[in-house]
Amino acid sequence: QVQLVESGGGSVPAGGSLTLSCAATDRTDSTYCMAWFRQAPGKDREEVATIYTDDGRTYYGDSVKGRFTISQDHNKNTLVLQMNSLRPEDTATYYCAAELNPSGCHVAIDFGYWGQGAQVTVSS
Repeated sequence: QVQLVESGGGSVPAGGSLTLSCAATDRTDSTYCMAWFRQAPGKDREEVATIYTDDGRTYYGDSVKGRFTISQDHNKNTLVLQMNSLRPEDTATYYCAAELNPSGCHVAIDFGYWGQGAQVTVSS
Protein backbone atom coordinates (compact mmCIF):
# COMPACT_ATOMS: atom_id res chain seq x y z
CA GLN A 1 0.00 0.00 0.00
CA VAL A 2 1.48 3.32 -1.09
CA GLN A 3 0.39 6.51 0.60
CA LEU A 4 0.90 9.84 -1.15
CA VAL A 5 0.86 13.26 0.51
CA GLU A 6 0.89 16.47 -1.53
CA SER A 7 2.28 19.79 -0.33
CA GLY A 8 3.15 23.18 -1.77
CA GLY A 9 -0.22 24.41 -2.97
CA GLY A 10 -1.29 27.99 -2.46
CA SER A 11 -2.38 31.25 -4.08
CA VAL A 12 -0.29 33.21 -6.58
CA PRO A 13 -0.92 36.00 -9.11
CA ALA A 14 -0.93 35.20 -12.81
CA GLY A 15 2.59 34.76 -14.11
CA GLY A 16 3.85 33.41 -10.81
CA SER A 17 5.34 30.04 -9.92
CA LEU A 18 4.61 27.24 -7.48
CA THR A 19 6.23 23.92 -6.74
CA LEU A 20 4.08 20.95 -5.72
CA SER A 21 5.64 17.98 -3.94
CA CYS A 22 4.24 14.53 -3.36
CA ALA A 23 5.87 12.42 -0.65
CA ALA A 24 5.46 8.66 -0.99
CA THR A 25 5.57 6.17 1.88
CA ASP A 26 7.16 3.60 -0.43
CA ARG A 27 10.11 3.81 -2.79
CA THR A 28 9.22 5.87 -5.85
CA ASP A 29 11.65 3.78 -7.90
CA SER A 30 9.33 0.81 -7.33
CA THR A 31 6.52 2.50 -9.26
CA TYR A 32 5.76 1.97 -12.94
CA CYS A 33 4.59 5.54 -13.44
CA MET A 34 3.57 8.59 -11.45
CA ALA A 35 1.51 11.58 -12.48
CA TRP A 36 -0.17 14.83 -11.55
CA PHE A 37 -3.85 15.34 -12.31
CA ARG A 38 -6.01 18.36 -11.60
CA GLN A 39 -9.70 18.98 -11.21
CA ALA A 40 -11.49 22.31 -11.29
CA PRO A 41 -15.05 22.71 -9.95
CA GLY A 42 -17.57 21.30 -12.39
CA LYS A 43 -14.91 19.78 -14.63
CA ASP A 44 -13.51 16.29 -15.15
CA ARG A 45 -10.19 15.24 -13.62
CA GLU A 46 -7.50 16.15 -16.18
CA GLU A 47 -4.03 14.66 -16.65
CA VAL A 48 -1.37 17.35 -16.22
CA ALA A 49 1.88 15.41 -16.49
CA THR A 50 3.14 11.83 -16.27
CA ILE A 51 6.58 10.33 -15.74
CA TYR A 52 7.58 6.72 -16.42
CA THR A 53 9.93 5.58 -13.69
CA ASP A 54 12.11 3.13 -15.64
CA ASP A 55 13.42 5.58 -18.22
CA GLY A 56 12.21 8.99 -17.07
CA ARG A 57 10.00 9.61 -20.11
CA THR A 58 7.57 12.43 -19.51
CA TYR A 59 4.22 13.44 -20.95
CA TYR A 60 2.49 16.80 -20.60
CA GLY A 61 -1.02 17.94 -21.31
CA ASP A 62 -1.23 20.50 -24.12
CA SER A 63 -2.33 23.28 -21.79
CA VAL A 64 0.82 23.05 -19.61
CA LYS A 65 3.55 22.17 -22.13
CA GLY A 66 6.53 24.47 -21.81
CA ARG A 67 5.34 25.81 -18.43
CA PHE A 68 5.27 22.80 -16.09
CA THR A 69 7.97 20.23 -15.34
CA ILE A 70 7.47 16.85 -13.65
CA SER A 71 10.33 15.05 -11.94
CA GLN A 72 11.07 12.31 -9.42
CA ASP A 73 13.60 12.42 -6.58
CA HIS A 74 14.18 8.77 -5.70
CA ASN A 75 16.50 9.68 -2.82
CA LYS A 76 13.60 11.48 -1.14
CA ASN A 77 10.81 9.27 -2.57
CA THR A 78 9.16 12.42 -3.88
CA LEU A 79 7.34 13.45 -7.04
CA VAL A 80 7.66 17.14 -7.93
CA LEU A 81 5.70 19.44 -10.24
CA GLN A 82 7.35 22.78 -11.01
CA MET A 83 4.73 25.20 -12.33
CA ASN A 84 5.83 28.43 -14.02
CA SER A 85 3.93 31.18 -15.86
CA LEU A 86 0.76 30.24 -14.04
CA ARG A 87 -2.58 31.32 -15.49
CA PRO A 88 -6.00 31.73 -13.86
CA GLU A 89 -7.18 28.67 -15.80
CA ASP A 90 -4.60 26.59 -13.90
CA THR A 91 -6.70 27.04 -10.76
CA ALA A 92 -7.73 23.59 -9.52
CA THR A 93 -7.11 20.91 -6.95
CA TYR A 94 -3.96 19.04 -7.95
CA TYR A 95 -3.63 15.32 -7.21
CA CYS A 96 -0.57 13.11 -7.14
CA ALA A 97 -1.05 9.57 -8.48
CA ALA A 98 1.07 6.43 -8.68
CA GLU A 99 0.78 3.01 -10.27
CA LEU A 100 2.98 0.02 -9.47
CA ASN A 101 2.02 -2.24 -12.36
CA PRO A 102 2.28 -1.60 -16.12
CA SER A 103 -0.70 0.40 -17.28
CA GLY A 104 -1.64 3.10 -19.74
CA CYS A 105 -0.64 5.83 -17.29
CA HIS A 106 -2.76 8.52 -18.92
CA VAL A 107 -6.24 8.38 -17.45
CA ALA A 108 -7.31 8.35 -13.82
CA ILE A 109 -8.45 4.72 -13.90
CA ASP A 110 -4.87 3.66 -14.77
CA PHE A 111 -3.64 4.73 -11.32
CA GLY A 112 -4.20 2.76 -8.13
CA TYR A 113 -2.87 5.23 -5.57
CA TRP A 114 -3.86 8.85 -4.99
CA GLY A 115 -3.01 11.71 -2.69
CA GLN A 116 -5.61 13.87 -0.96
CA GLY A 117 -5.09 16.87 -3.22
CA ALA A 118 -3.54 20.32 -2.96
CA GLN A 119 -5.34 23.54 -3.90
CA VAL A 120 -3.71 25.88 -6.40
CA THR A 121 -5.36 29.26 -6.99
CA VAL A 122 -4.09 31.72 -9.61
CA SER A 123 -5.53 35.22 -9.55
CA SER A 124 -5.78 37.47 -12.58
